[in-house]
Amino acid sequence: MAVSQWFEILNQDFNSMVGRIKYALIDFDGTISVIRQGWEDVMIPLMIEMICNGNPPTPEIEREVREYVDYSTGMLTIRQMEWLAEAVRRYGISKNPKDAYEYKRIYNQRMLLLVEERLRKLFNGELNPDDLMICGSRSFLQELYEKGVVMYLASGTDHEYVLREATALKITEYFRGGIYGALDYTEANSKERIIERILSENNLHGRELLVVGDGPVEIRSAKARGSIAIGVASDEVRRIGLNPRKRKRLMDAGADAIIPDFTRAEELMRLLGLNT
Repeated sequence: MAVSQWFEILNQDFNSMVGRIKYALIDFDGTISVIRQGWEDVMIPLMIEMICNGNPPTPEIEREVREYVDYSTGMLTIRQMEWLAEAVRRYGISKNPKDAYEYKRIYNQRMLLLVEERLRKLFNGELNPDDLMICGSRSFLQELYEKGVVMYLASGTDHEYVLREATALKITEYFRGGIYGALDYTEANSKERIIERILSENNLHGRELLVVGDGPVEIRSAKARGSIAIGVASDEVRRIGLNPRKRKRLMDAGADAIIPDFTRAEELMRLLGLNT
């Protein structure tokens, strides 16, 4: 299907896969919510700063950091910071290397400056919840909910932040399966583990689970277990339309199909075999 069309099918077996969906794992940041839009612009400079210890970065370091952040989108933040701690040691430029938890603390501190400003505007009425969501997201969640699909919300962001931000967007009621953010010292809430739990606890075949996300982590994990993977190549600034960079990484991760947003939620239900 042509890229210019809203729904792009990449897997030639897609039509034979759909029609049996009972459960869905939905990624939060960048897929539904844009409260954390621009997180890469916080994480990439932080990583370069910590590796280079204030010195100008080499093209090699810049390239490695950018490629890693692109690859790791959707991972638990602590795993990304573990990579940073290893990179700092490997390059040996910094005279004051820190552990992954300290890097995570610094990242969260910087990221929350953006988040708190957006939430302030939401709480004082300058913004509506839908202004901080990818276009059509609420309709998509409502459609799945009404079809009886049991939804789980997942994020690599810390659990307390995910719960707070999902509550601010007024979408918690849709997720009967639960809301899962990262927990320190355990990978129990990683997307890989959540997918495994959904399949095993509900005795599901892979194609009874739909995974929807904008990051390669959830797409790779879904395909490794035979689930249906819809990549959301969202433009988090405009909240509508296709992000070509995301599209490429979702294709590389093995997405069965790609959408830019949820503006055609009813059509998406039909394509997923959920319009009955």
